[in-house]
Amino acid sequence: MAPEGGALRIVHQDDDLAVIDKPAGLVVHPAPSHTGPTLVSELGDLLGGGDPERPGIVHRLDKDTSGLMVVAKTEAAHQALSRDFAQRRIDRAYAAYVWGVPAPRGGEIAGNIGRSPTNRKKMAVVGEGRGKPAITGYRVEHSFHAQAARLECRLATGRTHQIRVHLAHRGHPLIGDPLYGPRPGRAVARSVGIGCEIAAFRRQALHARLLGFTHPASREHLIFDSPLPADLERLEANLERL
Repeated sequence: MAPEGGALRIVHQDDDLAVIDKPAGLVVHPAPSHTGPTLVSELGDLLGGGDPERPGIVHRLDKDTSGLMVVAKTEAAHQALSRDFAQRRIDRAYAAYVWGVPAPRGGEIAGNIGRSPTNRKKMAVVGEGRGKPAITGYRVEHSFHAQAARLECRLATGRTHQIRVHLAHRGHPLIGDPLYGPRPGRAVARSVGIGCEIAAFRRQALHARLLGFTHPASREHLIFDSPLPADLERLEANLERL
């Protein structure tokens, strides 16, 4: 899918870093499987530090996850931010729309995440001694007539596809997720008669809406919020009609 947000929105920038509100559909950095535009190519010479193939990148969002990212402009900022991510000193919160309503309505999902043994394109919750430890905190913010829910998710770790994998493992896949549960979601959508727009939602319904960190130079604690993009606003409006 093409980036939905149009021009890349820079929420904040200074001599050391920038905070970007990434639209869905934009890949973060070049990869052998992707030759189109990326966040790195869009930002060009703004970025600095780290791997020359993906300068300035200290964390990633999946292509079709929207929301806030911090990128470095200098080597010193890249090292400091990378260290804070590794030591879990970054505050991140996501809005996630899932099928069903988790019970209990708040808590933690813990389970090692590694490559799926049956599909190498997917990650999965794997047994002890495999993969890497992962913990996702969640809280039900709103339920849509027991058919779906909007969650706030917070990451204690940052594994590939972590929120998507953990929620699908608990039986509550993200609405629209093409990899971790599209068929059950579409069947539910059609069965309750809410129309083809929800059934065919075009991406995983996940938005990185809050990002907080300590500035590597000034040591000031910064917090940024991102409003829901238009496609998720439409999704929520349709879910209210369930």
